[in-house]
Amino acid sequence: MAHDARKRTLSTRMSLLDVKTAPYLYIAPFFIVWAITGLFPLLYTAYISTRKWDLLQGDLGPAGLSNFTFVLAQPGFWQALRNTFSIFLLSSVPQIITALFLAAVLDANLRAKTFWRMGVLIPYVVAPVAVSLIFTEIFSDRSGMANALLANIGVSPIGWHADTLPSHLAIATMVNYRWTGYNTLILLAAMQSISTDVIEAAVVDGAVRLKTYWYVILPLLRPTVIFVIITSTIGGLQIFDEPRMFDLTTIGGSNGNFMTVTMYLYNTGWGPQLNMGRASAVAMLLLAVILLVALFNLILSSRISSVDNPSGRHGPGRKTGVR
Repeated sequence: MAHDARKRTLSTRMSLLDVKTAPYLYIAPFFIVWAITGLFPLLYTAYISTRKWDLLQGDLGPAGLSNFTFVLAQPGFWQALRNTFSIFLLSSVPQIITALFLAAVLDANLRAKTFWRMGVLIPYVVAPVAVSLIFTEIFSDRSGMANALLANIGVSPIGWHADTLPSHLAIATMVNYRWTGYNTLILLAAMQSISTDVIEAAVVDGAVRLKTYWYVILPLLRPTVIFVIITSTIGGLQIFDEPRMFDLTTIGGSNGNFMTVTMYLYNTGWGPQLNMGRASAVAMLLLAVILLVALFNLILSSRISSVDNPSGRHGPGRKTGVR
């Protein structure tokens, strides 16, 4: 009897242990892969940023913070940072606004819904190199379609590659073309998860379509909008493919007028300097900038939402101003 009791006790303990440890075992493979492919490269980059690391000769000894001070003293780094923020703002802000509009349209009672929803995703699945090559021809300084259309309305040709702001607009157009559909489908999925009872209650209260969207649907989309903003921030500040393919003869333009931080990093590590220590320092500085901007976006989005809904209620009714 005592043996059976001990056996039942051991079985109970094993069952409790299985219940407690099973969730961690299920998610462990992801964190193991992430530690190998994500955390380790990040920590190793931070280590290399404090070393005199030549691409050809390897580690030449400690450098302390000299790599960071050297990078911060270079005018080219600050120019690349300004270009990155300019392209990021010109792409992310219109991209999110357009994605919200398209998601609302696709959420309506349209014919051939699947066709239109697949259509907005087509630019995302096209190879970035193909998109960049096509838009490079469109925004060609001499024979591009953009300048040809402008000439028809009496506007002088624009130096899309030579001038700073036009080059940023052209690159931002490529980014918007590729990523707007992706963000649209994310927002559309969030819209479709909203209970129809909430929307019907707003309609019964007398809210028109625009007010229903502004006071009911948009507040309920806040977590998804914040997610889209954060991912757009991370991707926008790491932009490389579009500006690199925009001009294959130079890296960032003849005067660096559209060189981004990632292109500056590439030029530092694999360009004439061949200095991986300084390139790693650029990478760590870019990481700090991304974290700061992402945190600022998160705080700003949360405060805007709390101002729009001081009572904390997202549903329809008199207190939310739907009527």
